[in-house]
Amino acid sequence: MITTEFLQMLLRFLVSIIANWIIIDRLYYKKSKRRDFYFTFMLISIAIFFLVFFMIFILEDLKGKTGIGIGIGLFGIFSIMRYRTDTMPVREMTYLFVLIALSVINAIAASASIVEILCTNAIVIAAVWVCERQLKVQPCKYVQYDRMELIRPDRYPDLKADVEERTGLRVKRIEVGGIDMLRDAAVLKVYYDLADTTVASSIDGKTKLKQEDFYSSLIF
Repeated sequence: MITTEFLQMLLRFLVSIIANWIIIDRLYYKKSKRRDFYFTFMLISIAIFFLVFFMIFILEDLKGKTGIGIGIGLFGIFSIMRYRTDTMPVREMTYLFVLIALSVINAIAASASIVEILCTNAIVIAAVWVCERQLKVQPCKYVQYDRMELIRPDRYPDLKADVEERTGLRVKRIEVGGIDMLRDAAVLKVYYDLADTTVASSIDGKTKLKQEDFYSSLIF
């Protein structure tokens, strides 16, 4: 038999999944095109919602123990942000935090009306949209560069022209990093115009590929 709590869960889940989809698909994925994080964000937000909802309402009969259990559970949920096999970029970490927080709010706000929940979700979505509009992400690549005579500050125009010619990118600015005098090589961080390419590559910031990168390219 379908209970009132179950119908309430379905309604809250509908609000949660729509809000999360707007943030992930319309705001995050539209700019980054990272299918791997799309997969992670969507499934984690769904799992967190059901975990918190059932933790609140199924364990309701435990009375006083519920408060302690909820506190420990929420601590564990936000600790999941360290669940990763590789370093997660700051932007993706922020999205993960927002999605987890929104899923928890939608599941735990039992005393709030549906209008209040909708307004809360709308405010979060609007905040993410404003930040995405105002703070544009400029793509960059790490380049191992061999022409050491061009990394001098007075040769910057020549360095920029050489990098543009050899990479085919419209370079905005270049930062010189580590310099290896023994091998006559330097590391450059090249910022370029995204209009020259379709989307920013997910491996732009890498200089070496790990074994798991080959498997992830096959899956996603």
